[in-house]
Amino acid sequence: MKFNNPIISGAYPDPSICRVNNDYYLVNSSFGYFPGLPVFHSQDLVNWRQIGYGLTRESQVPLLSSEGADGPLFSYMGIYAPTIRFHNGRFYIVTTNTVGGRNFIIQADKPEGPWSEPLYLDQWGGIDPSLLFDEDGKVYITGTGSHKDAVPGVYQAEINPATGDILTERRLIWEGTGGCFPEGPHLYPINGFYYLVIAEGGTEYGHMVTVARSGQPYGPFEACPYNPVLSHRSTSHPVQATGHADLVQAHDGSWWTVLLGIRPVGYPFHHHLGRETYLAPVTWTEDGWPVIGEQGRVDAEMEGPGFFAGYDPALSRFGRDDFDREVPGFQWNFYKNPPEHSYSLSERESCLTLYGTEYTLDDSQQLAFAGRRQQDFDCVVSAQLLFDPGNEGEEAGLTVYMNEKAHYEIGVRRNSGQRTLFLRRRIGSLVKVEWEKALEASEVILNIRADSRNYSFSYSLAGQEEVTIGSGECSYVATEVAGGFTGVFFGMYATGNGRPSQSPAHFEYFDYIQKEMIQHTMK
Repeated sequence: MKFNNPIISGAYPDPSICRVNNDYYLVNSSFGYFPGLPVFHSQDLVNWRQIGYGLTRESQVPLLSSEGADGPLFSYMGIYAPTIRFHNGRFYIVTTNTVGGRNFIIQADKPEGPWSEPLYLDQWGGIDPSLLFDEDGKVYITGTGSHKDAVPGVYQAEINPATGDILTERRLIWEGTGGCFPEGPHLYPINGFYYLVIAEGGTEYGHMVTVARSGQPYGPFEACPYNPVLSHRSTSHPVQATGHADLVQAHDGSWWTVLLGIRPVGYPFHHHLGRETYLAPVTWTEDGWPVIGEQGRVDAEMEGPGFFAGYDPALSRFGRDDFDREVPGFQWNFYKNPPEHSYSLSERESCLTLYGTEYTLDDSQQLAFAGRRQQDFDCVVSAQLLFDPGNEGEEAGLTVYMNEKAHYEIGVRRNSGQRTLFLRRRIGSLVKVEWEKALEASEVILNIRADSRNYSFSYSLAGQEEVTIGSGECSYVATEVAGGFTGVFFGMYATGNGRPSQSPAHFEYFDYIQKEMIQHTMK
């Protein structure tokens, strides 16, 4: 039976996978969003359900840069490519927090958590660390070079995962095939060889997967004669920037890989949904080399595993949140570590309440912000906002958010003594309020309609028709323009614009509907 790629859409990059009997677990990078490291479960490699996060406490994932607003863009920092592995009844995730530049390991008895406090690896540099629990009891950590290393490439050592101690010399084991940024390494013992799978070419349009193997974990490594074993570079394929693969042998003996890719639109190409998680079969040549997908290509529709019996409608991602639970759903993320008392699900019944900090969406600081990934080109987002800003500058609303240099928002604010409804855009150093009007009502429904090229913004008041007030191009919040490693989030936010807000912003519901569901409800 065929399945559709991506298997996890939206900004879920750098996937890593492990299998325990007939169950599969997958984690992704989370960068500056909190909680961090989303954890997914599947039994057929196609239907994935999020079951938790690896990093749920600020003590595990401090995301506040000492450099403040003058530091790196929000969407460049935070939790980079993780690796998940299972050994002797325990789950391990190894990853990097670039705020402070430290690699660490967390452990759990159950993949849904709770996960341990970080075990920091102060003797290990670089990014994209991976673990191999070998059959002889040795454990290897494999990762990229650090800024101290003269030669870019893949480095390796033995590690004690219980203490974090690096037990052997850190050694360069492969420089790759000549592509820039050799990274994302994983080491696998398969049929008498150690296979080293890495990404090269940068996580952009030149991205690719290359392979080498050796009879020993430290090499010397022989490069695959068919490299790159995966790349869509210099093609017109609708999926681009494919790479950063992690292999898994399924319970039926077949081989598969998860990887990242993007879906660019327009010309010149741009992508705003972020790097997404794809699945592809892996076959083996007669001389023992892996072949990913269809001769190194991953299509939007592919033949699934033999144990994939069809899509589970219960895993549909669209729907409405009426905020009637005690904790946020797994779809919600905060911007960095959320400030204490900046949000509440109990202050007002069936509402998410935000209290704005002094910082705005233009700042790389702690915000009152709760957002979810845009996972579809064609979708509609709506939220009902009850907000009576009492002080000048207080505002709240909905945002199309890539990072602090690229975002649109429709919201309510107090401006020159009046409560107003407004539409604003931020594109690099350019900021403009596109539309503003006095608003008497304290309650308003805010809407964002998206297609592959544009966002359309509208509002409606009780008993009145919806009014469209403007639009913004998707290309201006795309990675090619805005930079960073994330994708667009639809967020609810509040701010005091220079001082903490005293007025609560109550969001009475949030609705996300993809195009197919919109068409179904109209029939």
